[in-house]
Amino acid sequence: MITLDDLDFNGKAVFARADLNCPVDKTTLKVQDSPRMAGHAKTVRELSDKGAKVVVLAHQGRKGDYDFLPLAQHAVIFQKHVGRQVKFVPDVCGSVAKNAIKSLKPGEIILLDNVRNLDDEKNYKTIAECENATIVKELSPLCDIFVLDAFSVSHRPQPSVVGFAAKTIVAGREMQAELEALARVSNPKRPLVFVMGGTKPEDSVGILNDFLEKGKADFALTCGVFGNLMAYAKYGKLGAESEKFLAETNAIGHLPKAKELLSKYPGKVMVPGDFAYELGGKRKESSVLPCDGAIMDIGAKTAGAYAEIISGAGTVVINGPAGVYEKDEFALGTKTILGAIENSKAYSLAGGGHTVSAIAKFVHDRKKIGYISLAGKALIAYLSGEELPGVKIVMDARIQ
Repeated sequence: MITLDDLDFNGKAVFARADLNCPVDKTTLKVQDSPRMAGHAKTVRELSDKGAKVVVLAHQGRKGDYDFLPLAQHAVIFQKHVGRQVKFVPDVCGSVAKNAIKSLKPGEIILLDNVRNLDDEKNYKTIAECENATIVKELSPLCDIFVLDAFSVSHRPQPSVVGFAAKTIVAGREMQAELEALARVSNPKRPLVFVMGGTKPEDSVGILNDFLEKGKADFALTCGVFGNLMAYAKYGKLGAESEKFLAETNAIGHLPKAKELLSKYPGKVMVPGDFAYELGGKRKESSVLPCDGAIMDIGAKTAGAYAEIISGAGTVVINGPAGVYEKDEFALGTKTILGAIENSKAYSLAGGGHTVSAIAKFVHDRKKIGYISLAGKALIAYLSGEELPGVKIVMDARIQ
């Protein structure tokens, strides 16, 4: 891939696609800061230092949702991370935006408004179709180089992501770091251990199927809702409250795939052997099912067994916490696993919003986590073996 090290950006109009999508307070509609801001600021600052005329493209929310907002607040927050002025332009690709781009001087930075203001941005398209989208037709003549820095949106074949494919495509620092981290997982130091938790079993099933089928994964440590599903597949019972939750969240629909994983990969897919549940507002543990309350964490014995496997790993991928870590009494599993990863000599890749939050809460030295991904669905799709359109145009790029 072409990186920021490979080109002369001085005096060039450089479009940088970032992911500045942030949490929004539903009551005040105030935009909250996000690690993505700091991540993309590195690329934008470097481009400015290299004398580029920087045009940042980004989105926030979806039309019809409360968090679908203009990017004026984002410019203020982003400016603090970049360390220099980021001027907000209340237009995407009309005359106001075009004039702002034409007026840029080397080193200056502007942030155009929410690209999802454009109706044809929301529809997933082929790369060829994206090249005929509004934003590309209007702004492409003003763009010298396109920097794709947002791995987290690279699974979406949308105009602001892949529509500028005819230009020289460069990987920004955040994109470069994500792909280099994923390359280490694609060709891992063994044993490769997956820790699959969180609340979305469908994500875990896809990843494990791909890696186990290819013989790349050595152990899958299941926990969280996915661990409960696997336990239900193995033992045939959990308890009324936990079984009801699996049904209400449609996780139960993945039961056949869970059973298939256990059948095809005995000894590799590890299922919790004891559980922590809530009874009378307190943590109770049991290795006997069904449990008398809602299962909200793995038990201490399972956490210890998982930590032992992690201690011998060469590579660890974690996606999702082990339980309801936000409650102190049900944080033990997540804390134990993250502590084992932090103290391990293995290269580690962590992904998923709740995983990142848990790391911020429990890990003492974040530098001991090999790489913390800012992506969600894009990371899941990549690890599941899907081809991501944004990654494809970055890897296929040639200097024009």
